[in-house]
Amino acid sequence: MENLHHDFDGLIFDMDGTLADTMPTHFIAWSQSMAEHGLELTEERFYALGGVPANKIIALLAKEQGKVVDADAVAEAKEDLFLELLKDVQPVLPVKAIAEFHREHMPMAIATGSPKWVAEKILKALGIRDWFGAVVGAECVENSKPAPDVYLKAAELIGVDPKRCHAFEDTQLGVEAAKNAGMLVVDIHTLR
Repeated sequence: MENLHHDFDGLIFDMDGTLADTMPTHFIAWSQSMAEHGLELTEERFYALGGVPANKIIALLAKEQGKVVDADAVAEAKEDLFLELLKDVQPVLPVKAIAEFHREHMPMAIATGSPKWVAEKILKALGIRDWFGAVVGAECVENSKPAPDVYLKAAELIGVDPKRCHAFEDTQLGVEAAKNAGMLVVDIHTLR
């Protein structure tokens, strides 16, 4: 494994689909909670919207499908259902190996489109929360991915210049967000 600490001062990881293989579990939670409100979300669309906060996705779907829903309440119900299913979540092994290899060499952070408390719970469930100096969730910044906000905030919290950070992502929106923050980014699908 290459020693990234020779070329970078910090590593920043997306969580869902990058560090934790939560996307299948999220999709089950989405499907069930959307169906209860008469909303439809295809798997293809679900992956295309990766990194967008849940309440924004729900508001978008409701508008497109001519439904009126309380997006925040539906998002909360979706997260609750996701947490019930969380015990089945596994790490994405190649990415976990990179984090494990570098955790004692350089500061690392999480930059996620999920709520911070959910991210904390997932990291604890995987037994890796203490590897990361900061966890930045959707509610910690004003603008969601592809805006660079979560990545810039994560770099700031670990005290590293964003241009000296290496980011890891699994979605197009996330890759754009990290690039917009001035970071070199790896699409983790190239690691498998």
